[in-house]
Amino acid sequence: MKNLVDLKIGDNHLSGKIPNEIGLLQSLNYLHLDGNDLTGSIPRQVVQLPKLLELNLSNNKLDGSIPSDFNTMQCLYSLDLSGNLLNGTIPSVLGELKQLQWLNLSRNNLSGSIPSSFSGMSILTFVNISHNQLEGPLPDNKAFLHASIESLKNNKGLCGNVTGLVPCSSSSPTHKSHKDLLLVLLLIFGVLALALCVSAVLVYILRKKASKKENQATEVPQLEEIFSIWSHDGKMAFKTIIQATENFDEKYVIGIGGQGSVYRAELPSGMVVAVKKLHPESDADDKYNVKAFRNEIKALTEIRHRNIIKLYGRRKLGSSAER
Repeated sequence: MKNLVDLKIGDNHLSGKIPNEIGLLQSLNYLHLDGNDLTGSIPRQVVQLPKLLELNLSNNKLDGSIPSDFNTMQCLYSLDLSGNLLNGTIPSVLGELKQLQWLNLSRNNLSGSIPSSFSGMSILTFVNISHNQLEGPLPDNKAFLHASIESLKNNKGLCGNVTGLVPCSSSSPTHKSHKDLLLVLLLIFGVLALALCVSAVLVYILRKKASKKENQATEVPQLEEIFSIWSHDGKMAFKTIIQATENFDEKYVIGIGGQGSVYRAELPSGMVVAVKKLHPESDADDKYNVKAFRNEIKALTEIRHRNIIKLYGRRKLGSSAER
């Protein structure tokens, strides 16, 4: 039985699955099981038979995909899988069967495009792929390019330079899918670029606002520093005033009152202030002068008038040496 060369039992009423044990017939050249009621998938043991020349499984109820286990070194020259329920794509290994001359895959549910490996099949003379769901361009092979429209019709979207088919162009399904993918990618990159630009603008605005706040915060302490020096560090303020008025030179006098003279002093920061220096009095009048000075200071701190100079600070009264 292992030396069986020819097994042709087509056009019977055989049912069930193709037995895997057929793979034990290593000398088998011809296997015809066409025209039966066989079901299930095609066993890989069958397509791997090393000496197989013809394989005809047409007009059955076989389903599943076409096996990709064909032996590319075998001498298979005729393959007929037509009239079944096969689905999926055409495996590229079929295009590597260099001895294949006759191929019939019609009347199935095959989908996708025809593998480019078919372009290298120099001795393929007949092909029939009609009544499937195939799409895309025909391979650059004479069997496909010289095929009749009857061998190619009723597919999803085949194209090529064959009478009855539309020429392949940028509107073909394959090119269209590539174009759609490109448009999607461009859209994604466009959205990302816009998001980056918006983020950059927001960061710039936030940094500008933060910088403006820092500048404002810096300016305020400068004035506060003057006030602080004036109020809490009398020695530094007095030294600064001495320098600004050249030790209370008369050329800086801008007014003379009952309690003392008023001098114009420009501080190192550029701020111009009026400094009042009390006239020296005797100890008998000291109590009176202190009271009068305090009343004047109190009045200046409470009055708000455009003609009244703003009081920024005062020295704490103590001994006569501090006044």
